[in-house]
Amino acid sequence: MEHPYGYIKDEKVYLKGFLGQEDRVIGEVKEDEASTIKYFEDRYDMVKQKVEKLKHDIAENQNKGSFLMKLIHLKDSLMNYDGLGDFPTLIQELEAQEAYLEEIIQVNRIRNLEIKRGLIQEAEALMNDTDWKATSEEFKNLKTRWVKTGPVDKDVEEEVEAQFQQALDVFYNNRKNYFEGLALQAEQNIKVYENLLRQARQAHELQDVKLAFQISKKIQKEWKEAGRVPAEKRQPIWDEFSKLNNRIFSKFKRTMEQTPKISPGLLIKKVEKMAEEMKLLSKGEINQGKLSAAKRLQAEWRKLPPKKPRQAQQNIRTFVFSQDVVFEKSFLDKLSHSKYPDFDEKSSEEQKRIKAGILKDLIGRDQRELDTIKENAENFRSKEEDFENLLYKKIGGYKRKLDVKNHILRELTNN
Repeated sequence: MEHPYGYIKDEKVYLKGFLGQEDRVIGEVKEDEASTIKYFEDRYDMVKQKVEKLKHDIAENQNKGSFLMKLIHLKDSLMNYDGLGDFPTLIQELEAQEAYLEEIIQVNRIRNLEIKRGLIQEAEALMNDTDWKATSEEFKNLKTRWVKTGPVDKDVEEEVEAQFQQALDVFYNNRKNYFEGLALQAEQNIKVYENLLRQARQAHELQDVKLAFQISKKIQKEWKEAGRVPAEKRQPIWDEFSKLNNRIFSKFKRTMEQTPKISPGLLIKKVEKMAEEMKLLSKGEINQGKLSAAKRLQAEWRKLPPKKPRQAQQNIRTFVFSQDVVFEKSFLDKLSHSKYPDFDEKSSEEQKRIKAGILKDLIGRDQRELDTIKENAENFRSKEEDFENLLYKKIGGYKRKLDVKNHILRELTNN
């Protein structure tokens, strides 16, 4: 029995060869030839419907490229499919769809490459950022966008993947090293606190109450400036340290109450005079004579009673600020000479420009340190009674440093 696309011979059903294939057996006659032919025609109609459905799905869906592999598998299966029909036409239709999809995929891959190169630039711009929390969120977002972006050409896939991963590795390695360093630094800082506690114990045993008080003030300042340590490790040391210093202060206070006092009025005048002298010394360039005079005033200031009248507070602030200006200017001068051996040979304007540049760098550093202290304060929150006070004073100290440097910078740039 003949058929446009096959025939029956010796009770076997043959499909005529197509696209370079030879005739092949696709089945046997079961009941009669007519029903057998109908069975294999129905099989062809089934696969034809699959082709039509696939074409419809491609037309209706946005992500057309996702159908490419399904189409290829279907096309390949038609070469060995057992049915009677026009297989070359079906294959031709699928090949046309394949070419259409490959064109879309190529366009998408070019667009995907542009997107991924943009993500690489964003990652490289962030990889050395030390704002760990915010930048970690940024990188999490970048990785999500990277995964959602489709593939690129195989020729460049390895290259762009490596570039993106390298930026991620730089940031995450930096973050890992930072927090490992914090842990190591915390262990070292514990030793600093333990040493300060030993000094407090020794000062507490001294018979010289004034010397003990001076040591107490010194080690309390060092405590405030010591590095961060988890509160649970620092708390026991602090408990004993604060008790010892409170006892030293109480002894000193009782001793001071027993010594002759300077009258409030005279003390106010003395503070006012010393503040004015220090303010004058802070003006302009700081030479060795001014520096020596400032140190003498500083030594004299330390001899004044620790408790001063409220009316003297403004002059106290003036003295402290002017004192800081003097010593900051002296430090800036030394730093300028250290960086530029020929500093004295430069013009006055060039010297000011150099100092202003150095100051801007120092201001930037102090501002970053202040921001870090504020940001990380919550991570090292303590139950110590005056932890908030210590933190406030530390932040206040950095702000005063910034005020002093900005004051000198304005003086340099406005003259």
